[in-house]
Order: sequence, then structure tokens, then C-alpha cells
Amino acid sequence: MATSKPIAGRRGRAGADGRRRGPPMTLGLRRRRRSPRVPTKILAIDVGGTHVKVLATGRRTPLEIRSGPKMTAKEMMRKVRQGTTGWSYSVVSIGYPGPVLHGKPVSEPINLGGGWVGFDFTKAFGCPVRLINDAAMQALGSYKGGRMLFLGLGTGLGSALIVDGALEPMELAHLPYKTGQTYEDRVGKAALKRFGKKRWRRNVAEVVARLQAALEPDDVVLGGGNAKLLHTLPKGARLGSNANAFVGGYRLWKPRA
Repeated sequence: MATSKPIAGRRGRAGADGRRRGPPMTLGLRRRRRSPRVPTKILAIDVGGTHVKVLATGRRTPLEIRSGPKMTAKEMMRKVRQGTTGWSYSVVSIGYPGPVLHGKPVSEPINLGGGWVGFDFTKAFGCPVRLINDAAMQALGSYKGGRMLFLGLGTGLGSALIVDGALEPMELAHLPYKTGQTYEDRVGKAALKRFGKKRWRRNVAEVVARLQAALEPDDVVLGGGNAKLLHTLPKGARLGSNANAFVGGYRLWKPRA
């Protein structure tokens, strides 16, 4: 006579003596999803129209390199590599003064030399590189929560918006302002020379008020090299720091929630 085989079910299984056993014990061998490793040695590069500033994790004093209309991507690489000899880093963050798509420049910078579009920064550095708009990188380092608008008052006008942690680089600088001028024409470095400090400060207040009305941010951060020239900040705005660009470069490698 055939004997029936022990039947295993969801509630337990039958042993050799025919008695039910509890569910099989798990030994913790199921693979857990590993969190991405956060690099501990990061080189952050803030590319500007007058200077390129470089800092690595664990260092206090940034390397400062003069830039300008003759600064090509290849020349920037040469000077950064030369100036950071002996520095320790495993990844690189770059803040680029122009529009960026999928981590690559889509147009040449207005205030620098050429050769940026299509340049292989990963190959040049020999390690992973993340490249974003320079204003976006400083905005990332300035963010405290909510809906924040960042405006970079430097050679031009950088801009970025962060809403509940989601970063959106913007190109507000070239939007029409009035009488054939753009926003950058009112508050950029050329405007400072053209109008003088007193009028320039009024222009900044007007631009901030217009963008606050349009974008309704909870927080406005004014950064860039010329922000320090503001004696009184517009209502609802706070002063940023160029050092926040490095903080943003480090945050760029943190895993997303």
C-alpha cells in the first residue's frame, strides 16, 4: 500500500513522525538592498567668469585660478590638475556657468573660452564626474527646505529653484525685462559698471520683487561675488556664500531619498 508523502504548507510542514512543525526558520540569508556608498573624498570645482575655485574634502583653503575669455575647458583642466597635485579625491563635482543637460554642457559659456561642449571630464580626471549648472550647485549648498529661489549676482545672473528637495536649474538671466533689456542686463557685472552701485542695488531689489511675485518662493538666497555689495537685503531674502558652492558639490554625491 502506498504511503502518503508529508505535505508542506504555508502554516508549517509535516515531519518524519507525522507531526506538524512551525514555519521554517529563516537564517537571515536573504539579500538586503545595499545603500549606495557615499564618496568620502570629493573634489568640488566652481567655474566662474573671473575665477575657478577648487576645494577637496578635508581641505580648508580653496585653490583659486584666474579665468576669463581665454579660459578653455582644456586650460582649466591643466591648471586644476597642476594646482591639486598631491590632493586626494575619488570623484569630482563641477559647477558650470551655462545650461547643462544630462550632466553635460549644452552651450559654450558666454564669459569664458571654448571647448567645453563635448569635453570628456571623466576621462580627463580619470574618475567619476558630476557636472551641473554653477548656480544650481551653489543653490544646493544653500538649501534649508521648502521652496527656495537662488539668484547668483556675479559676472552674469545665475538662478535655480529648489522645491521640497527637487532641484531645477533655471536660465532667468536672459528673460526679457523691459525696453529691450534682460534681467542680466539689469543686475550683472556690466550693469554694476553701467549704473553704479546705488542704482544697481535698486535694480536688484526690483528684480527680486518681480521674481518673488512670479515664483512665490518661501526663501530667496542671494549669492555670487557681488551679493556682498548689497547694504540692505530685499524683503524675504538672505545672503548666501560662495563657499556654499563647495557644500553643494559635496551634496551632489549624496544618495537621493
